[in-house]
Amino acid sequence: MTTHTRRALVVRGGWNGHQPVTISDGFLPFLKEQGFAVETSEDLAVYEDAERLAATDLIVHCWTMGTITPEQRENLSAAVRAGTGLAGWHGGIVDCFHDHGYHLLTGGKFVMHPPGYHDHTYNFLPERADHPVIAGLDDFSVHTEQYWVLTDPRIDVLATTTFPAAEPHDGPAVMPAVWTRTWGAGRVFVSTIGHKPDDFEVPQVRTLTERGLLWASR
Repeated sequence: MTTHTRRALVVRGGWNGHQPVTISDGFLPFLKEQGFAVETSEDLAVYEDAERLAATDLIVHCWTMGTITPEQRENLSAAVRAGTGLAGWHGGIVDCFHDHGYHLLTGGKFVMHPPGYHDHTYNFLPERADHPVIAGLDDFSVHTEQYWVLTDPRIDVLATTTFPAAEPHDGPAVMPAVWTRTWGAGRVFVSTIGHKPDDFEVPQVRTLTERGLLWASR
């Protein structure tokens, strides 16, 4: 019988095109198997409960677009600074709350993606090959959205994806795609991969996401 020693809170909602409930539901059994007592919330008001956030070991944030209040954002930021982990994927973590300084916490924000889905490759950084999130994984390709992001220089990039030369750029652009960072005593994991459920059927995507959740947790 699994003994729950840690608490996870999955906050999900916003624009439904990213299927936040369906995709996050796919990770609930994994978290429970890893010993987490898991709660879900589909209301950002949960971020107004500072004590609840402080008692949580991992927040999985799956909320696209929408608006966060300064109080909610500061409570979330304070919890992470004190040791609560924060993790998420794709638009659920970097295409939300383009106000009130939320992206100072995540270390990156979504700007655009080329129209539709196309095949593209993700490359792990050789110098980070021993990082527990990506150790032993090989580069891989996915047929999905490719995110162009703006990032904080103080992130630890684990994987990149390359955009080919196209107007208005005169050469290819190598873009951070998977990264971690610390925020005070807390850890943050971000993957830009995961627009649709079958993206997580790619073994590397599933594995690095699961490992990222565990890495971020207190």
